Amino acid sequence: MTGGPLEGLDERQREAATTLRGPVAVLAGAGTGKTRVITRRIAHGVDTGAYSPGRVMAVTFTAKAAGEMRTRLRAMGVDGVAARTFHAAALAQLNFFWPQLAGDQAPSIVDNKVRLLAHAADGVGLAPDVATLRDVASEIEWRKVTMHSIAAYAEARPRGVGRLDVDQVIALQQSYEKLKDERRQLDFEDVLLACAGMLEAEPQVVHAVREQYRHFTVDEFQDVSPLQHRLLELWLGDRRDLCVVGDASQTIYSFAGADARFLLEFEHRHEGAKVVRLERNHRSDAPILAVANALMRDRPGALVLTASRPAAVGAEPTVTAFADDEAEARGVAARIRTQIEAGIDPRRIAVLYRAHAQSAEVLKALADAGIAASVLGGRRFWDIPEVRQGVMALRAAAVAPIETGFVDTVRDVLRNIGLTDEPPQAGGALRDAWETRAALLRLAEEAPPGTTLRGFSDDLVARAKAQDEPALRTVTLATLHAAKGLEWDHVHLVGLAEGLLPIGYATTFEQVDEERRLAYVGITRAARSLSLSWSPGVRGRMPSRFLREIGSDTLRAGDASASSGRPRRAASPRTSTAARSDAAPR
Repeated sequence: MTGGPLEGLDERQREAATTLRGPVAVLAGAGTGKTRVITRRIAHGVDTGAYSPGRVMAVTFTAKAAGEMRTRLRAMGVDGVAARTFHAAALAQLNFFWPQLAGDQAPSIVDNKVRLLAHAADGVGLAPDVATLRDVASEIEWRKVTMHSIAAYAEARPRGVGRLDVDQVIALQQSYEKLKDERRQLDFEDVLLACAGMLEAEPQVVHAVREQYRHFTVDEFQDVSPLQHRLLELWLGDRRDLCVVGDASQTIYSFAGADARFLLEFEHRHEGAKVVRLERNHRSDAPILAVANALMRDRPGALVLTASRPAAVGAEPTVTAFADDEAEARGVAARIRTQIEAGIDPRRIAVLYRAHAQSAEVLKALADAGIAASVLGGRRFWDIPEVRQGVMALRAAAVAPIETGFVDTVRDVLRNIGLTDEPPQAGGALRDAWETRAALLRLAEEAPPGTTLRGFSDDLVARAKAQDEPALRTVTLATLHAAKGLEWDHVHLVGLAEGLLPIGYATTFEQVDEERRLAYVGITRAARSLSLSWSPGVRGRMPSRFLREIGSDTLRAGDASASSGRPRRAASPRTSTAARSDAAPR
C-alpha cells in the first residue's frame, strides 16, 4: 500500500484506526467498512511501533473472515498477526499446553455431534429421530456457550425437545457427556470450556498466554457468547488493550447464545473506554438506507446510517404484494431477467429469504426463465467434484510444456473434462457443473500477466486450503443468516409476511426483535436496488409487521401483474402493507 494504512479513510474511520490504545469500541453500522478499519488499525499500530505483530490477536467468528483479515494485513506488509476464530485460538492453546500439563496429547474433537448423540440415546433406551437429535445438539451448544451446567439448564429451559420430555432430554445430555468422556473426546464448545478452565487453573499457562498476546481486537462483538466473553477476559487479564467492533442491529444469533449486551454495555464495563461510531455507509444508496433506518428506529444501539453518495442517488425501494407464492417467485424471476437483459452481472443479484424451504419455488421460477442460480451454504466450491477434477487436470497439465498461451491452455484442459462454449439449459446438475468449470476459466482470465500454468494451479490449491471461493456467474439465493457479511448490487427480499418474517415460532418480544434484525441484515445487503415482496400463500398470511414499521414514505408500490404474468393489481404500501398489517400481532 503506497499511501500507508490511513490512506482513503473517512474522518470516523481514521479516528478508529488511530486510537491504538484501548479499551475502544467501534460501533460499525452495515457497510461502514469495519473490516477495513480493523486491519488498517492493526497495520497503523505496527507501522508506528505501538504493536509488535506477534503480540496481536485478532479474533473473528469464521475461518473465512479470519483468512480475509490475514490477506488484507499481508497486502499492507504485516505478517505474524494471529487472526483466528475463538475456537481456532483456543484449540491451538489446548494442543500446545495440554502435553506439558497432562503428559499426553489433547483429546480428539467430535466430528459429528448428532451421530454421537444417537449412540448416547441407545445407552438410555431412547430412539429419537434425526431432527430431534439435531435439536438436542443445539440445546447442548446453547447450554455450554451460556455456561450452564446440566442442572442449571434444566431450570433455565424446562421443556422437552420433539417427542422427548424434559427428563429424557436431560438423560440424553448426561449420556452424551458420559460417552464423550469415555471416548476421550471434546466437542466444539468443550474446546472453549477446556481452554478457559486451563487458564483459570494453571497460573503458568495464563502467564504465558498473556505474555504472548498484548493487544486484542474482536470483530462481530455483538455475537459474542458468555463463554467467549469469559475466555476473552482470561486472555486479557488486567490489561486494557482491547478493541471491539460490532453492530447491535446485526445481532442475529441470540438463539445460539450470542449476547449483544457485551457490546451495548462495553463503555460501562470498561472504565475510560472510547467509543467511535461509524455511520457513514459506503455500500448502499440513500433510499435503501432510509428503509433500514426506518426499520430500526429507536431500537437499542441502532446506528443511523447515512450514504456516502449524494442523497438523490439510487432507485426507490419497492414493495409488491403477489397473489401466491408461485406468483411471487415468477415475479421475482421476471424482474431478475429484466435486470440481466439490461446488462447487470448475475453475480451482483441476490434473492434472500428467511428459511431454506422458500428457495425451491424461486429456483424453479429462475430455471423456467433460463436464469442460472446457486444456493449459498450448499457444497463448498472447492469440494465440488467437478472443481476437484479441474484442479487435478490443471496440475497434471502443468508438468508438460505449454504450446499455446496460458489462458488458452487452461480453456483446453477444461474443455477436455466437459466445459463447452455455450452453457447448458439453466437448472439441473449439468448447468451447475458447467458454472463451476467456467469459474475456473474466469480465474485464469483474471490472473496477472505472466502467470504460468504451474503458478496458477498452485494458487488454486492455496485458495482451496483457505476456502477463498470465487463467485459463480449465477444469481445467488441465500437465507438471511447466510447473507450476513456479504453484499450485492441488487437484492430481492421475498416472503415479508407474518409467519415467514417474522417466522411463526417467534412469539416473544425478544424473538420478534431478532427477526427484525434479520430483516435489517437483508435490507442492508443491497447497494443499488431493493425489492421487497410478499404473498398471502395458501393460508391467507398477512403482510409482515415490519412493512408497517418501515412505512409507506420509504417504499414504492411494485407492479405485480407486469412482472409475474398474473393479473393482479399491486396495491400501494399504504393500502396493501400499512393498513392490512395493522391487524398483525406486535
